[in-house]
Amino acid sequence: MTPFAVTGALLVALGLYGLIAGRALLRRIIAFNVMGSGVFLMLGALGWHEGRADPVPQALIITGIVVALSGSALAVGLVVALARATGRQHLRDDVG
Repeated sequence: MTPFAVTGALLVALGLYGLIAGRALLRRIIAFNVMGSGVFLMLGALGWHEGRADPVPQALIITGIVVALSGSALAVGLVVALARATGRQHLRDDVG
């Protein structure tokens, strides 16, 4: 296992912790992006064979980055709309 794959796994773990522990929605979005970056790094590291890169994981990484950017922009827009409508930047606790 390469150092890049290990670093990617650590980023996924760090993002998962931030996703679970964070209460603010923007922090959760950032944690989700950190987790996605770790997945991209692991996929790129695992696509490296015998001194050359496999083009399929590279194409998946580029596509994933575009989708992650679009999803992040949508999520931030929804958080801004929630903050304008309710004045809160976090979800309310579950009741009853």
